[in-house]
Amino acid sequence: MTLDTAHWQDRLTTLADKHGVVGATLAITQGAETVEAATGVLNLRTGQPATPESLFQAGSITKVWTATLAMQLVEEGLVDLDAPVVTYLPDFRIASPSVSSSVTVRQLLTHTSGIDGDLFLDTGRGDDAVERYVAAMADLTETVPQGKVMSYCNSGYTLLGHLVATLRGAVYETVLRDRLLQPLGLESAGMLPEEALLWGAATGHVQLPDADAPIVTPQWGIFRSAGPAGLLHSTAAAQLAFARLHLAGGVTADGTRLLSEESAAAMRVPHIAVPDRWLLGTHWGLGWILSTWGDQPVFGHDGATLGQGAFLRVFPEKDLAIALMTNGGRAPRDLYVDLFGEIATALAGVSPDPLPEPTSVEVDPSRFVGTYEREGMRYEIVEKDGGLETTITSTSPLASSPPITAPLLPHSEDVLLVQMPGADTLVPAVFFDLDGDRYLHTGARTTRRSRA
Repeated sequence: MTLDTAHWQDRLTTLADKHGVVGATLAITQGAETVEAATGVLNLRTGQPATPESLFQAGSITKVWTATLAMQLVEEGLVDLDAPVVTYLPDFRIASPSVSSSVTVRQLLTHTSGIDGDLFLDTGRGDDAVERYVAAMADLTETVPQGKVMSYCNSGYTLLGHLVATLRGAVYETVLRDRLLQPLGLESAGMLPEEALLWGAATGHVQLPDADAPIVTPQWGIFRSAGPAGLLHSTAAAQLAFARLHLAGGVTADGTRLLSEESAAAMRVPHIAVPDRWLLGTHWGLGWILSTWGDQPVFGHDGATLGQGAFLRVFPEKDLAIALMTNGGRAPRDLYVDLFGEIATALAGVSPDPLPEPTSVEVDPSRFVGTYEREGMRYEIVEKDGGLETTITSTSPLASSPPITAPLLPHSEDVLLVQMPGADTLVPAVFFDLDGDRYLHTGARTTRRSRA
């Protein structure tokens, strides 16, 4: 099937307008063909139009790039996936001595370390920013049992980046450029804001509850200390070049091998089930999020930064990859849901499983009511007017909006759905018991109930 540039440009423009997205770029590759499209503006203050060459923040898609750098170390025999991290970083520790001594590289890659993952800390702009962040991890706690459950861990990926930098003898940004960006021919991609300024770069936008329009974020990017977990900026096409590297078993378009075929395949082997199977995927591999759309295996990752969101999905059996970069607005994720559903149906003959819907099932409020808290986030669930309601408070230094109060709608005995303000799709909240504690899993994070 020939990729129809005009059609996908029209669908991007139409759906971005429907969901109130400020600016977006889309890239699709299948076989030997690639199409690119762009819509909206990079910055509401300037009105600069978005183009396919515009740079957006990839956010946590960066993690798969970091995972690839780690797998290069593994195949060179410099790292053992099942060796404790302290084997290579003897000074590493968190507040739990047992986790400090036993957490493995594999557990960091699969988000099963149990370490509280959302510490965002400004450790300066120097080349030692990541090293200083890892030292500050000494105060982090074990929030879920190590190795037993998936809980998204930004801090674990910053630690992985420090491991990569230490064993390569260079700062993380240099290793990324030397070992991935330059071999892939990605001149405009980078990690630092002064690099993005050399090109046309998007700024983020947020839409506060009850506001009529989005506003520019007060800060362009996250702290340098979060680099390995989420600071890569690029075009949508650059993300496809990275996806193509993995589709080709670790070989670039010009035939340069950057990763062995065995390592590329190992990254897509399911390691841990995700409690919420709808939002991102059903399982996690060594970096990649894994899922199945219809009868097709899918791998990919999402990214969210300050007012920007990015989405990457790859359909290996159809030689198809899709990347979408957005800079905020009312509902960027709803744009992803609609647009990727249309593209996958047209080009792969499949669609994702439908998102969960509210049902009439009766639930016991006592199984949900309480406070669930971890680093950077607090959920308070209460009974109200015969139903359940949650107040979500970001306690991160990067918080840009006030607490959000939203109804919780029942789906099943252990799954509630959050009706976020302004969004069309409902966010699943999965509850379960483990080792005598009650947990909430939402937004890929698992949070223990601290008090009922």
